[in-house]
Amino acid sequence: MHTEPLVPPAGFQPHDRKSPLTDPWEPLYSRKTEGAVVLGLWAGTAHANARGFVHGGLISALCDNAMGLSCARRLGQVSGLVTVSLSVDFLGSAFTGQWLEFDTVFVKPGRTLAFAQAFVTADGQPVARANAVFKVLDDRSRRAAA
Repeated sequence: MHTEPLVPPAGFQPHDRKSPLTDPWEPLYSRKTEGAVVLGLWAGTAHANARGFVHGGLISALCDNAMGLSCARRLGQVSGLVTVSLSVDFLGSAFTGQWLEFDTVFVKPGRTLAFAQAFVTADGQPVARANAVFKVLDDRSRRAAA
């Protein structure tokens, strides 16, 4: 049994954007680039379904999170983003003990909509790809969404 703490790959730091949704999945890590926020985690039992695969809901949620953060990074100062659509194609399986990365590889920012695509890998092997559209909120639309 592995008892030493797992260390993320070079460049990853503890993720600084906490959320009640992701709290049970901690520790999460992130690596920031000029145009993206790459999320990562060591898959554990809290991330798995009854068969030991990393749950598709976790993959979907973290894809949404990584793409939204990456869009915000590219847009700069925005009041917020709301997911309009999200699609995930599962290409393979991820298992407990593997390092998962959620890398946003494409962002097309706009004034009212932002588009993004992400790829998920488990120990470097493709697991999923995701596409999303986000509504860019201004102060007026942010108050209306609340």
